[in-house]
Amino acid sequence: MPSTVPGAVPNSVIGRAMTLLAAFRPSDTELTLAELTRRTGIPKPTAHRLVAELAEWDVVERTGTGIRLGMRLFELGALAPRQRDLRDTAAPFLADLFEATHETVHLAVPDGVEVVYVQKIDSRQGPSVPSRLGGRMPAYCTGVGKALLAFAPAGRVADVVAAGLVRRTPRTVVAPGHLARDLARIAESGIAEEHEESTVGIACVAAPVLGVDGVAVAAVSITGWAHRLDTTRLAPAVRTAALGITRMLR
Repeated sequence: MPSTVPGAVPNSVIGRAMTLLAAFRPSDTELTLAELTRRTGIPKPTAHRLVAELAEWDVVERTGTGIRLGMRLFELGALAPRQRDLRDTAAPFLADLFEATHETVHLAVPDGVEVVYVQKIDSRQGPSVPSRLGGRMPAYCTGVGKALLAFAPAGRVADVVAAGLVRRTPRTVVAPGHLARDLARIAESGIAEEHEESTVGIACVAAPVLGVDGVAVAAVSITGWAHRLDTTRLAPAVRTAALGITRMLR
């Protein structure tokens, strides 16, 4: 993804517009024009003009206090063929998994050194997890991420390590050798577990959805409270859902 660091402003109009949109973070409901220019390095007059044009297309919306992303982005995202086909295929399997466990269910895809959540079914009895539809998390410390990395193309794990293994909790795996051993076990068992590595108090069990070449194209997971989520008991259900999606996609 192109940089949004000040000083790395693209020359093209499209590049600058995308830089403005990429400045929004998962926690941002809206941003002021001043904050957008600070984050992107785009001059304020240019940013003002681009925001006005984006607003005409409903890509962003102006509020009384700032600027927020518009519904047109959601509509366009829903039209992406690869993700739409994957979500449609996975939907009944995810629904069955949720009904059987009543825990939060995720479907995620790889994107560089991160994962992107393309489907989520929230559990009322579970914890508030930081994932969101369209949101990103690091691959190295999430259940879905580890499931994807264990069956990733050559070089992907090296890219993740090169990007940095940042400690998010006391239990985050930050040693490359430790991560490599974890991924080897996942590649053998087909099941990835995560116990408070990305968020304190949360555990996860995940399994990969594989393409015809054996590379993971997505991953399915169940997430819940670390003190009561029995990952060993739930692993077969997650694995069955992932295998079902894999077969339907081929």
